[in-house]
Amino acid sequence: MKINRCFLPLAYCVIGLLWFAADDAIAQTATATLGSDPTSLATEPNSKRPGSANRKNPRSGVAKTFEVHPGWNADRFPDHAMCYQTPDQIAATLLGSGKTDMPPVTSLTKPTDGSLRIVATGHSFMTPGFSTLPAIAKAAGFEQQGLLTHVGGGMTGSARYKWEQENGIFQFDRKPTPKLLSSIAGAKWDAMMWGPYYNDRPEYYSCWIDFCLKYNPDMKFYMADAWPQLEQLSPTPRREEELTTEVVTKMHQEKRDNYRSIIDQLNKRYNDRVFVLPTSLAMVLAVEAFHRGELPGVEGVHSVLGGKERSLWRDRLGHLGRGMEKLEGYVFYATLYGRSPELMNTTAESAHSTDTYPSPALDKVFRKIAWQAAVGDPLSGIVDKDDDGISDNR
Repeated sequence: MKINRCFLPLAYCVIGLLWFAADDAIAQTATATLGSDPTSLATEPNSKRPGSANRKNPRSGVAKTFEVHPGWNADRFPDHAMCYQTPDQIAATLLGSGKTDMPPVTSLTKPTDGSLRIVATGHSFMTPGFSTLPAIAKAAGFEQQGLLTHVGGGMTGSARYKWEQENGIFQFDRKPTPKLLSSIAGAKWDAMMWGPYYNDRPEYYSCWIDFCLKYNPDMKFYMADAWPQLEQLSPTPRREEELTTEVVTKMHQEKRDNYRSIIDQLNKRYNDRVFVLPTSLAMVLAVEAFHRGELPGVEGVHSVLGGKERSLWRDRLGHLGRGMEKLEGYVFYATLYGRSPELMNTTAESAHSTDTYPSPALDKVFRKIAWQAAVGDPLSGIVDKDDDGISDNR
């Protein structure tokens, strides 16, 4: 097995558990936070400890070229890696690290309402969905969903970086922080999610999959495919009108071509249990809807070009605009549960929406787009030939 790696240190990290218990009327939340608002993490500067990569794209502020530890090319990780220890040893290591205020093992009772128990890594492109998915699932009747995350900004939230950090290998040599590994080994889980990063390789995901399947053989796996970014265009457009549906669709396809090979290789190895969370296609559909005048309250496509706050994207790196969090959450929900958000009878309250925007009318469009993306992406695993809003294979 080949593997690959970087020496970029952890700038900031957020570790959170969001879960809903069946006998609780109010959502229970436990979080341990290092740093600031997770939605801003991707643009935080990387620290400069010895051996770290600090090469950034000058236009985006995010490392796109970086060193990868040669240990990723070996047949086996170092013997002291947490993945080779027993569940009790992993839990004891986390407990003794002093790096979490939470129990070393998060264990959730088996849901009786079809809810999923999910673990995830990710960065600021994933946090909008992480923050809204629990409320969306609860509003849809899945009140026992569990979501345990270990996230960071930019590269520090990548699957590869988190594997090194959790295992105490390579740049984190003998300094493990097994916040997910401890719970994966010591409890039952249904799915794992990741956010992609530049220069990803299948090995960065197969290590997680192998570990998960060792303790939870029925788990499924989901990789978000992000969405189009301005940096894909050269020169950068000067006017928002240049971001036509055709241009954004082409940008989406370029992203898809990069991730398609990884997904295909993983599915060949793991019997088709790896799926895409089609956030990129959802944003293409959102651009189409905007140009048709079907996104009530949305004023523009990209704030950097059009200067409008209520836009689909808000900065050059490509973070979602204000009010767009639920769209990603609905895409996560639709793909994970195989159900259209349009079937929901109640509103999912969002911590990010403190005013009347997005409106109920816009929220309704978001739900429709999310299901269209899930059904329209052949890598999502969602098939709805009878158009009843429920995947035929669920």
